[in-house]
Amino acid sequence: MRQSIAALAIALWSTALHAQYPDKPIRVVVPWPPGGGVDIAARTVQPGLTEGLRQTLVIDNRPGAGGSIGSAQVAKMAPDGYTLLIASSSTHAVAPVLYKNIPYDPIRDFAPVSFIETKPYVLVVHPSLPAKSAAELISVARVAKTPLTMASAGTGSSNHLVGELFQMLTGVKFIHVPYRGTAPAGLAVISGEADLQIDQVAPALPNISSGRLRALAITTEKRSPQLPNIPTMRESGVSGGEATGYTALVAPAGTPVAALERLNAVLVGVLRSRNIVERFASQGSESAPSTPDQVTQKFKDDLAKWARVVAKAGVRVE
Repeated sequence: MRQSIAALAIALWSTALHAQYPDKPIRVVVPWPPGGGVDIAARTVQPGLTEGLRQTLVIDNRPGAGGSIGSAQVAKMAPDGYTLLIASSSTHAVAPVLYKNIPYDPIRDFAPVSFIETKPYVLVVHPSLPAKSAAELISVARVAKTPLTMASAGTGSSNHLVGELFQMLTGVKFIHVPYRGTAPAGLAVISGEADLQIDQVAPALPNISSGRLRALAITTEKRSPQLPNIPTMRESGVSGGEATGYTALVAPAGTPVAALERLNAVLVGVLRSRNIVERFASQGSESAPSTPDQVTQKFKDDLAKWARVVAKAGVRVE
């Protein structure tokens, strides 16, 4: 009898919380500077979330240490649903396997709400390179007198690790040349200073369209709407080459289920709206409504994947 009364009390409390949450503004921490891809994703869904939740969402940029500073701050906040984090593949799948003393656990310290968007990577080369497919690139790399050079946004960056994964799966070996960001790395390939790069579609697309870069393969399971004529890695004969960048909304672990359910329902509705689907598509990404369990599983899968890549490639960061 007492257990029944307790269960009923919890159910009534949860229902009441669901009905009244949120009753004050919500702070959404973006652990990167304004204007970057993660910040743009947050601001893309901000108006819809504000309308759906009938509360103001305040974007709070807390950059530093590869996103770990802002992430760690949110992990330590009260789990009441009023401080949230825009997590990413960098903060929740890459940084935890690169840095020994990262101040949060990407699984234990957070409660996922939903993915926001996913971002495919594309393998691009300088147009002078005699390769018009991933298979031809592999052949060229194997017979080259000197190893081909692979530009990246920096050692340990997501596109560096995707490049290392490609090498592991194909048996080729490139000389990795790190730059200070995606744009300088792309310019290095355009100028011929480097031979190739694996980059997200959005920044690479203008240079692919203009012919300054040649696209060979996409890293997602299906072709990109922005590059429908470019085959996937699997179609190109590179099994296991799937990799995506992503952003997701998460809360501190222990946030009431009712609050998480409310957030998920509103965010999923926003992400399924035609306007948001089209806006993300124009940015080179894909709207990605999901369940919390799907987010958790992706984090776990990618942590294991990138840990293997980092260990086998011997990637070291200071």
